[in-house]
Parts: sequence; structure tokens; C-alpha cells
Amino acid sequence: MAKQPATPSFMDLFTQFGRDLKLPNVDVEAVLEHHRKNLEALEKSAKASAAGASSLVARQRQMLEDTLREVSELADSYRSPGTPREVMARQTEFARKAFESAVGNAGEVAEIVRKSGTESIDILRERIRQAMTEIRDGYEKMGKR
Repeated sequence: MAKQPATPSFMDLFTQFGRDLKLPNVDVEAVLEHHRKNLEALEKSAKASAAGASSLVARQRQMLEDTLREVSELADSYRSPGTPREVMARQTEFARKAFESAVGNAGEVAEIVRKSGTESIDILRERIRQAMTEIRDGYEKMGKR
């Protein structure tokens, strides 16, 4: 079987296209470097989002395990003898703990989501700042020619 020639990468095609056009004052390598940096920033941002999602899932799993353990403990407490007042007190305490836990867990989940989103957006904001500087510097170089 004949071996298929390797297809050129997108970057190779773009580079060759720029050279073939023979446009004056176009630094194809600089354009490619600019876009490579953009892609790297997008990759970092996606990784930060994925890490945040992974942390969120892991924490929610832990919260569920904790809740199931507490429910199991409550069920065990029903088996122990006591007056109706004692049983009611245990139920009230459980309800209070469950409410406090739910509020705390909701706050923790919100913080994980906020942190993940902020980190992801900060990566993209920094790349935008860099890109604007690169564009400004490119125009300044063109004006000096």
C-alpha cells in the first residue's frame, strides 16, 4: 500500500499563503505568533474552567456523602428509645443542621464557580491586553518606515 503524503498543518498553509501573496510590509511570522498566543490563552482558559468544574463535582460528591451519612445517623437515632419530646428535639436539631449545611454548601459551590469563572476570564483579559499592545506596537513600527 502506498504511503499517503503528510498533509500540511493549518499554520503551514497560512504561512505559505502569506508568502505566495507577496504582500509588502506583512510579517506573516508575527501574525502566526499572534494567533498562536491567542490559541494558547484559549487553551489555558479552557483548562481553568475544566479544573473548576472538576473541583465542583468533587465537592458536590463530598457534600452528598456527608448528607447521606447524616441521614443515616438520624435514622439510627430514631431507633434509640426516648420520649416524644426527645425525638422531636433530635428532629429539630437535624433540621437545623441540614439547613445550615445547605446554606453553607450553596455558598461554597457559588465560590468555586465564581473563582473558576474569574480565573478563566482573567486569562483571556490578559491575552487581550497583550494583543492590543502587540497591535499598537505593530502600527508604530509601520509608521516609522
